Amino acid sequence: MDARLNLFTSPIASKVVRHLASAGFAVPDEVLPHSTQELVKIRASQINGCGFCLDMHTKDAAAAGETALRLHLVAAWREATVYTEAERAALELAEQGTRLANGTGITDAAWQNAARHYDEEQLAALVSLIALINAFNRLNVMTRQPAGDYVPGQFS
Repeated sequence: MDARLNLFTSPIASKVVRHLASAGFAVPDEVLPHSTQELVKIRASQINGCGFCLDMHTKDAAAAGETALRLHLVAAWREATVYTEAERAALELAEQGTRLANGTGITDAAWQNAARHYDEEQLAALVSLIALINAFNRLNVMTRQPAGDYVPGQFS
């Protein structure tokens, strides 16, 4: 598959991508565990069908020590026993934040559950990461960015 647009050589697109990427670096692992960040990005990317982001975030998660089992079960996290209650709350927030077009937004129950596990800064980090990964997913899906060639840490 060939990309419709090269996001790295287009002056406008590359500027937007650089700014989005820099926003993603605003959330340190000390605020929100790296594994949670990657799981949320993977789940949103699965929902949006973004192969480029799935390639990137599964490889980055694995390179950071995430297990293959947990990576393989992200799409079925509700039935899986390998996630903490906090991770489950983050995954629910990611799903609801990604499926805004369904008209329900983030339910009060999902928000309250996330707030039981995360403080205000961590919730701000989660909401920001969910918004950012959805923006990246849309850029990549619209321009048909191919997946498979990402090398862990390539954009660090």
